[in-house]
Amino acid sequence: MAANPPGQGFQNKNRAAILAELDKEKRRLIQSQSMNNPGASIPLSRPAVNKEFRDQAEQQHIAAQQKAALQHAHAHSSGFFITQDSSFGNLILPVLPRLDPE
Repeated sequence: MAANPPGQGFQNKNRAAILAELDKEKRRLIQSQSMNNPGASIPLSRPAVNKEFRDQAEQQHIAAQQKAALQHAHAHSSGFFITQDSSFGNLILPVLPRLDPE
């Protein structure tokens, strides 16, 4: 087992004193910020209700985009397309018919 160097106890005490001083300063700054900005204690995140509403609106927007893309593809192509979630972000996917071998 290695012996501790003679100055290590002093270094540990010094390090603990520095950390305590930093913690005290941090608390003082946080307290002064909250006193200068009374609204700072209000959380910046929105409630979960707004998140659900945003998710629902986003889903409706995606559905509208899929519908428009599907209508455009059917009008301008002789192929057949379906709406399906894609790993690559495609709104519609082409469907290829399987032909029986003759």
